[in-house]
Amino acid sequence: MTAAFPENQQASANRPNVVVVLLDDVGFGAAGSFGGPVDTPTLDGLGSEGLRYNRFHTTAICSPTRASLLTGRDAHVTGVGTVLNSAFDHPAYKGVLRPETASVARVLQDGGYATACIGKWHLAPAWESSQAGPFDRWPTGQGFDHFYGFLGGETHQFHPTLYAGTAPVEPPTRPDYHLTEDLVDQSIEWIRGQQDPFFLYLAPGATHAPLHVPGAWSRKYAGRFDAGWDAMREATLRRQKELGVLPPGTTLTPRPEEIPSWDSLSDEERVVAARLMEVYAGFLEHTDVHLGRLVDELKQTGRFENTLFCYIVGDNGSSAEGGLPGSLNYMGALQGLQESTAQQIEGLDRIGGAESYAQYPAGWAWAMTAPFQWMKQIASHLGGTRNPMVLSWPDGVSDRGALRSQFSHVNDLAPTILEVAGIAAPERVDGVEQLPMDGTSLVYSFTDGDAPERHETQYFEVNGHRSIYHRGWLASAHHGGVPWTVGRPGKPRDFDEDVWELYDLSTDFSQSEDLGKKEPERLAELRTLFDQHAERVGILPLRDARVSRTRMPTLTEDRTSFTYHASDVGIPESQAPRMLGRSWHLRARLDLTGEAEGVIASMGGEAAGWVLWLDPEGCPVLTFRTFERARLELHGEELGAGRHLLEVVFAYDGGGRGRGATISLVHHGSVQDSGRIEVTPPAVFSIDETFDIGVTSGSPVGGFPASYPFSGGTIEGVDIEVDG
Repeated sequence: MTAAFPENQQASANRPNVVVVLLDDVGFGAAGSFGGPVDTPTLDGLGSEGLRYNRFHTTAICSPTRASLLTGRDAHVTGVGTVLNSAFDHPAYKGVLRPETASVARVLQDGGYATACIGKWHLAPAWESSQAGPFDRWPTGQGFDHFYGFLGGETHQFHPTLYAGTAPVEPPTRPDYHLTEDLVDQSIEWIRGQQDPFFLYLAPGATHAPLHVPGAWSRKYAGRFDAGWDAMREATLRRQKELGVLPPGTTLTPRPEEIPSWDSLSDEERVVAARLMEVYAGFLEHTDVHLGRLVDELKQTGRFENTLFCYIVGDNGSSAEGGLPGSLNYMGALQGLQESTAQQIEGLDRIGGAESYAQYPAGWAWAMTAPFQWMKQIASHLGGTRNPMVLSWPDGVSDRGALRSQFSHVNDLAPTILEVAGIAAPERVDGVEQLPMDGTSLVYSFTDGDAPERHETQYFEVNGHRSIYHRGWLASAHHGGVPWTVGRPGKPRDFDEDVWELYDLSTDFSQSEDLGKKEPERLAELRTLFDQHAERVGILPLRDARVSRTRMPTLTEDRTSFTYHASDVGIPESQAPRMLGRSWHLRARLDLTGEAEGVIASMGGEAAGWVLWLDPEGCPVLTFRTFERARLELHGEELGAGRHLLEVVFAYDGGGRGRGATISLVHHGSVQDSGRIEVTPPAVFSIDETFDIGVTSGSPVGGFPASYPFSGGTIEGVDIEVDG
């Protein structure tokens, strides 16, 4: 069933193509186009040909921003009020897109547009992200004719876990492979096969951790960050004023007391921090330059002039999830298993390469949101919610290179796209009555930079951090905690303890002067207005996703016994047997015909995980890795032709999370090798690596090539039993 449009719907005769690019974890002060230290030539070019928006806002975190962008509704209205990894059983936070909030892709699809989603999705709940389906919340179930990319919040850039449509993609093995380059290649290939009009939603995994980029791109920035983050913020503010992307009187907000000054770091800590920032800078420039190939394709084929190209520089502010020191392996740091400075110095040359899983320090995240306070996750402050956007449409925007300062929000993109496409929002989609869009079309701003802003009110809420904008004023309440401990259990905090602040953004661009005590009545009015909107979207009483953990559906439920086969690949870790914090026993039944090698069973990836595999000599190997903290490898004797039973016995020490274990590799009942691993991941091996049989669909845990499919026989089955 198609969308039901009003009877007076008239489609435009020459409807534009639409391209929306959404970068990941880029703060307001990172890109050179907006005064940051990183060269972004593609963004520069689009900005000179189109419009630069300096008061554009996101939700402050990943999945909600994407839900809001694609539906035109407030994130909580769509059911995706928090990042999917933190979803809990509440209608506004369940992480399940509601049918009453159909995507703009679905509407365009019914309006005659070809549609494609390429890159990061992060809008399918984990229990629907395996080959078991259902696929309703995958891109192809949400209005996209074509999908190529990854489902979760992040992926290894050199060894990603990818899907085409709903089918796993054979892991790339080309030595010079990088995901961003692949995604742009796929985008170009797709648009070449389409007639106008088309809608392309391109969401690279960059620059979300892990920070991965070919070495030449980071070497360009060698030495550029040696002065540190305090000095960088000051330099960025100067450039921002020179470029005119903020008012001349804008002041720099102070460093949060939780973040150390650059001068307080040791020499070794500064070396590591500078290197991590060099890699981040190279990662961002690499992304922008390759996006330029897409722009060039549109220009060379004569399609650029009638393409609305929206380049959103970040789905939230920069990420502080690497912690205060930054990390070679931030997945461990998130769970409290930070590596030492000595280990970081030793691994300096690995940063940015395939054998790292790095993220820069929180200090750099703060610097990259200059001139604002805070960063990603902090929806109370502009460092979390303010992102640059550049919009180009030569056939529809004549005021080229101009700045637009009307308040705008990511939920404005869907109504903007529909207006330029000449398509009204449908009343019903697939028989489901639609909720009205919350965003406001930005088309009014295309021709008049002085036009009064039409998006007058907008609330924000993530993890209890909350704020509300209304006609130039912003009321903010920070809900405590820091945004680099999300991998650890949160501590409940009474919302009544939060202090509300008040800012006049019409004169205070950077949200630097709290007027709450001077204007208590206005602050009270805005707090009441926030409560009204919070009630409208169904989030009262308020909840903190960091502590509101409830049991969500899983494919495993309460079972303790499982059998898998070679066709079982790409199973999210959360939907596989829970093998952390408990003992377990794996039995692999093999029938070998000759020289066998390859992966038998694997969970996790480069960050952490375990894998049972046969090496090129046909010898069984068990590799277990706990981030940068521990690694164990067990070896068995060569297996000949015939049937074999390999077992892994994991005897957990008990006594809490993250404890050690004794692991044994067993062949036909005989222990071949055994050893100790003194620390295991407290919560997860990774966020978005998978459990696979017969292949590694993402990055490898062991010292073998990418993918490394099993050959030389048959995996008859892999049985796993876990303690209850």
